[in-house]
Amino acid sequence: MTTPLNLHEEVASALRDGHPVVALESTILSHGLPPGRNLDVARRLERVVRDGGAVPATIAVLDGRVVVGLSPAELERVCAPDAGLDKLSLRDLGPAVGLGRSGATTVASTSALAAAAGIGMFATGGLGGVHVGAAQSWDVSADLGVLAKVRTVVVCSGVKSVLDIPATLEVLETNSVPVLGYRTDDFPAFYLRSSGHQVGWRVDDPKQAAAVVAAHRAYADSGVLLANPIPEASEMDKELHDRLLAEGLALVAERGVHGADVTPVLLEHFHTASGGVSIDANEALVLNNAKLAAEVAVALA
Repeated sequence: MTTPLNLHEEVASALRDGHPVVALESTILSHGLPPGRNLDVARRLERVVRDGGAVPATIAVLDGRVVVGLSPAELERVCAPDAGLDKLSLRDLGPAVGLGRSGATTVASTSALAAAAGIGMFATGGLGGVHVGAAQSWDVSADLGVLAKVRTVVVCSGVKSVLDIPATLEVLETNSVPVLGYRTDDFPAFYLRSSGHQVGWRVDDPKQAAAVVAAHRAYADSGVLLANPIPEASEMDKELHDRLLAEGLALVAERGVHGADVTPVLLEHFHTASGGVSIDANEALVLNNAKLAAEVAVALA
């Protein structure tokens, strides 16, 4: 019988010695970026974390084994064009492991697995949230429910503008998840630096963020969301963004796409119709988030 978690020796050693570790998800590599570019970004993400003084732990499920900290060969496998990995949220981990399948972990499953491994810091691109029309569809990302239950800090660039952002912030509040704006009073909207909605609290450096996280953990078992806007130079033009979003929503309606399939269709439209601008933006923001996560992890350690 396999052990529940298979930690890379470097990750296990860092955790034993109290050194900072940053978890990284694999879905952004296998499902969010094109082949070739995904492997380059995967390596750069790990390098950014190392340069920041922390140990990277990219997480995936390979042949029924939960792997926390991929080897170079495993990273290549996750990023291969023919990898054929399932997309695994927390609800999918049991079936994938039990059936010996391979898959990439989402924000929800990565957050939970990081917490189980003893890793308290996780860098990603964007958080899932409440979908527009959720009052009828009940379509709410599992990311929010998991953050309510695990102590992981999720560093991200807010949520995509296609989501119901006010409702998403309400659910986070209901679940006692503090939302911190990093050097901003505005909650970011992934490709855009501001969604037009305010954050509850603001921190201006990694030490402040670490102090808030440490204090929160003394009183609550929920996670913390550290919202880090996309770098100013990489922000998508607002007019282009709004046009692509309107076209994407029309495409979704025309095809009758629902539920978990909506976001991939919209992202694919953004990637193709923007001529790669959205992919550049995605890459810039996730690398920026990994850098900040490493800095906060070091401050916490």
